[in-house]
Amino acid sequence: MALYSDKVMDHFLHPRNVGVIEDADGVGEVGNAKCGDIMKIYLKIDNDIITDAKFETFGCGSAIASSSMATELIIGKPVSEAMELTNKAVAEALDGLPAHKMHCSVLAEEAIQNALEDYKSKQKG
Repeated sequence: MALYSDKVMDHFLHPRNVGVIEDADGVGEVGNAKCGDIMKIYLKIDNDIITDAKFETFGCGSAIASSSMATELIIGKPVSEAMELTNKAVAEALDGLPAHKMHCSVLAEEAIQNALEDYKSKQKG
């Protein structure tokens, strides 16, 4: 059996939503010192709906695939629904990750949570 699913390979080789949103409503960045992965998520939110999400990820194929899939899963969703995104949902949407790469889906979850918290903190203004 292959180490990575076809979906992981597809999102690694053809990542969706790569880039920066210059006037992002929320930005979240996380890193894992142990593996060296760094993930930054940018969100555009209109009327509490995530209209766009972009990412910059420095890391392995699983980190890139997790970032790509996570942005796909939250675009078009209300903020409240995106807050509930779990690393397990990201991994399942990728048809699984090897156990030693599950931390990549955790980084994606945390980066999105941080971006949503950043957005919420700006709303209190």
